[in-house]
Amino acid sequence: MHCPFCRHTDSRVVDSRTAEDGLSIRRRRECPSCGGRFSTLETASLSVIKRNGVIEPFSRNKIVSGVRKACQGLSVTDSELSALAQRVEETVRATGVSQIDANEIGLAILPELRTIDLVAYLRFASVYKAFESLADFDRAIEELRADGGKPSDS
Repeated sequence: MHCPFCRHTDSRVVDSRTAEDGLSIRRRRECPSCGGRFSTLETASLSVIKRNGVIEPFSRNKIVSGVRKACQGLSVTDSELSALAQRVEETVRATGVSQIDANEIGLAILPELRTIDLVAYLRFASVYKAFESLADFDRAIEELRADGGKPSDS
């Protein structure tokens, strides 16, 4: 870590604590050369392997954007979508992998979306479970009916 003041190539950690989001660490550092103090924010990198093989950084905004499409015309709020994206990120990070397939993220979204809106869940599931016929929709609807037509808690 280079000192932002004198560009010295080393620094000493004075204090470490978990940041507000719980997914990163804030470190207070001091330069042994000039004595300047500065803070760093460290996060574990998480990459997504897209269907076409391209690897890109994980983005909560992309989750919100994708789920928002499934929620068009429904009464789902932006705060619900943001909370869903945070829960999905926590679930994915809990796996301990540094790279995850985009389809796995889509599958992690499903149970979270089901707790918010069943129609949005079906719309999203039709893409990520690769529904190919009306029978696939019928099966998914029957599963929802078997649960009493209520959002699941899982």
